[in-house]
Amino acid sequence: MKRGLTGDYSTLVVGEEQVRAFVPHPLPPEPVLEVNAQLREALDQALLALGRLDSVTTLLPDTQLFLYLYVRKEAVLSSRIEGAQSSLSDLLLFELDEAPGVPLDDVVEVSNYVAAMKHGHERLRESFPLSNRLLREIHGILLAKGRGSDRLPGEFRRSQNWIGGSRPGNAVFVPPPADRVEECMAALERFLHDLPERTPVLLKAALAHLQFETIHPFLDGNGRVGRLLIPLILCQEKVLREPLLYMSLYLKQHRARYFELLSAVRLTGDWESWALFFAEGMREMADGAATTARKLAEVSVEDRARITALGRVSGSALRIHQALQRRPLVSIPHLVRETRLSAPTAASALAALGKSGIVREITGRKRNRIFAYERYLALLREGTERE
Repeated sequence: MKRGLTGDYSTLVVGEEQVRAFVPHPLPPEPVLEVNAQLREALDQALLALGRLDSVTTLLPDTQLFLYLYVRKEAVLSSRIEGAQSSLSDLLLFELDEAPGVPLDDVVEVSNYVAAMKHGHERLRESFPLSNRLLREIHGILLAKGRGSDRLPGEFRRSQNWIGGSRPGNAVFVPPPADRVEECMAALERFLHDLPERTPVLLKAALAHLQFETIHPFLDGNGRVGRLLIPLILCQEKVLREPLLYMSLYLKQHRARYFELLSAVRLTGDWESWALFFAEGMREMADGAATTARKLAEVSVEDRARITALGRVSGSALRIHQALQRRPLVSIPHLVRETRLSAPTAASALAALGKSGIVREITGRKRNRIFAYERYLALLREGTERE
């Protein structure tokens, strides 16, 4: 259904130029979004895929181990969309305090994302509502250190921003004027709280994400907060118990189509095409996450069986294997802290794991060595490689 423009233009002067900034109408769309047979099927398939993802994680030996690493994979992908070039290995090395040569600003940005996601999910677990206050808290953590720390962390913007171009006058898109941001975000918060009416959860996530991106309420970090909003909505609505559904890989792979649909909603009101794209992406990403979880569980079981057959060293090797599932890049000092094994015992167990092909030393050094749990890390790296 084509509705025409889904907002109004506000004319303002930036520098010496007159600029038209777009102010979106409050959600939900009017007339209401038309759920035809194709869209209904896509939404149903996405919901089924989310159910499979939620259930498969309960089969893992330790869901928190999977969540720990999967959130980090998403952090890398989401920051990659914004131009950061850190890899998953860079982030894991940074967290291990063994990061010589990694792009520091990039890896700090990714690390901030992990902390922001963790904070948001913990607040929801405490029954704190998904609200503008929480979004500002998340933004404050996201920009707490490194790039963007001078861009009003935790505060809505007080000046004009724009997307594309070198200034608002030649921008691809100009979000609402700063003095309209509070009003627009208040309307979005009401929508998140099912006012004036309840919206089915997957449509809520689709519409809220696009509306947030249109408002662009912060000076920096809008894309990352907008993508974090999606799993937070799914957890708030109890579709997922853990924040394991992330759209960054899908949006990265379909970047041109994503921006085309954002523009189509604003200019023509084609919410239906956007919702279809979003539902298809959600199904694809949920199926991908469930497949990764299953493969990681299989690798863990296979390797535990191989380690058990190692004989005398198997007990300490199994403790190291458990630590490797949490952090598949490790140093001996880290393992000593994690497992409470002595350094010689940890080194002997790592040597046995190396001979079995489970672990590989990646520095080539005699001191300050780093060990990688190869198969586990390879599964998590999929889609995060540098371009």
